[in-house]
Amino acid sequence: MTVRVRIAPSPTGDPHVGTAYIALFNYAFAKQQGGQFVLRIEDTDQSRSTPESEQAILDALRWVGLDWDEGPDVGGPHGPYRQSERMDIYKGYAEQLVAQGDAFYCFMSADQLNAEREAQLAAGEAPRYAGAGLALSADEIAARLADGESHVIRMKIPSDGVCVFNDRLRGDVEIPWDQVDMQILLKSDGMPTYHLANVVDDHLMQISHVIRGEEWISSAPKHQLLYRYFGWDMPELVHMPLLRNPDKSKLSKRKNPTSVLFYQRFGVMAPALLNYLGRMGYSFEDEREQFSLDQMIAEFNIDRVSLGGPVFDVDKLLWLNGEWMRSSSQAELADAMRTWALNADFFAQVAPLVLPRMRAFSDLFKTALPLFSGYPDVEAGDFGEVDEQTLAQLQFLLWRLEQPGGWDKARVEVEIKTLAGQMGIKMRAFMPPLFIAVCGSKNAVSVMDTMAVIGPDLTRNRLRHAIDVLGGVSKKAAKRLEKQYKALETLDEGGDAQ
Repeated sequence: MTVRVRIAPSPTGDPHVGTAYIALFNYAFAKQQGGQFVLRIEDTDQSRSTPESEQAILDALRWVGLDWDEGPDVGGPHGPYRQSERMDIYKGYAEQLVAQGDAFYCFMSADQLNAEREAQLAAGEAPRYAGAGLALSADEIAARLADGESHVIRMKIPSDGVCVFNDRLRGDVEIPWDQVDMQILLKSDGMPTYHLANVVDDHLMQISHVIRGEEWISSAPKHQLLYRYFGWDMPELVHMPLLRNPDKSKLSKRKNPTSVLFYQRFGVMAPALLNYLGRMGYSFEDEREQFSLDQMIAEFNIDRVSLGGPVFDVDKLLWLNGEWMRSSSQAELADAMRTWALNADFFAQVAPLVLPRMRAFSDLFKTALPLFSGYPDVEAGDFGEVDEQTLAQLQFLLWRLEQPGGWDKARVEVEIKTLAGQMGIKMRAFMPPLFIAVCGSKNAVSVMDTMAVIGPDLTRNRLRHAIDVLGGVSKKAAKRLEKQYKALETLDEGGDAQ
């Protein structure tokens, strides 16, 4: 059997280090076994998927050194490799399940479903679809379909008993069927849900092993049942432990920088980041700390993966990055630094901002410090007299900049001016805290230009850093700020900012 694995990210945000982590273990397993590594873009969520996010994923994975054998940009015999380009495939399989009696039409509206779930919660029951569609007669279904009534297709689930499936790292896993909902397979707009598209694509792309995060364990019964309904062999399952924050909570951008491109812009070497991700839940028999991708592949044994929640510690990553820097030759290090900050493309963005302020080359790094540094060296006192509004405007701007969309100076300017208008703050009062947060000084190069050049990942993390420097936002304060922010979002854009 040829080993074929896949990584299937959704292009709905920044390229997450968790994606690179799962991609690394898929890649190492495939290459160690002489198999193929496939990249598939799962973009069925058309309201949130963006071409910019997809490109960022491709750039991030290539930067760390994980190239794919098949994918949306390189092609392959099992394409297309974007789910949005495979829509005709899924509908046929969903209707096949209905014809077999393994799925059914459901005509319940969103309001009816919400009312059903609220009643279940009020009765102390776990909310789940109660199966109204199963009670409809064939004639009633035909009539409602003929009238063009909105509907979805749901899969049938056994009413009792236990689902047993095998996970390579955990052995047999048991989940009672009464904990599994009757999953929607095809939505009312004809788009498949993740579960149908995932199973169909894995089968048609001949995926032999599914190596994914442990958050998908609860979905395994649905997938196993779909494979059984279609009469297909199910790939071997390997559920990797989730990356954790130092407090053991699930890794999140509110507690740690999570974007691969943040670490690239921050100045972490690609082999060091890949090395660190390889240490997450895995160790060599000699317990070495530093190893290359080729070394990992040569000795890789997926059965050595530890199920303990690996902690993603930024300080530990930076320590390891320092080891990589010191163990590199001067030529390798010089080349890496040129690629990082002194390449022609980046300098073309920097030069127009700093040359008006320079009289000699020695002025470069003093003038361009905000464009090359990671976090500005700031303290709470640098912000002057700080009140709750200062913290609110930084937090609100962070939330605005976390929304999907392109990234350039025009967008940055719109977001800042819109928020200032909504908050009723004139621009000359709104900007100083932002200069300190992003540039470290009120007298730096243009903060909007700086944000455009350093990119969304580093910009957002500088804002988070500034919020932390100012004392952070407690859970209670966060709830209050979220209410205020939602109220602002109802206002007309622009406001009276000047």
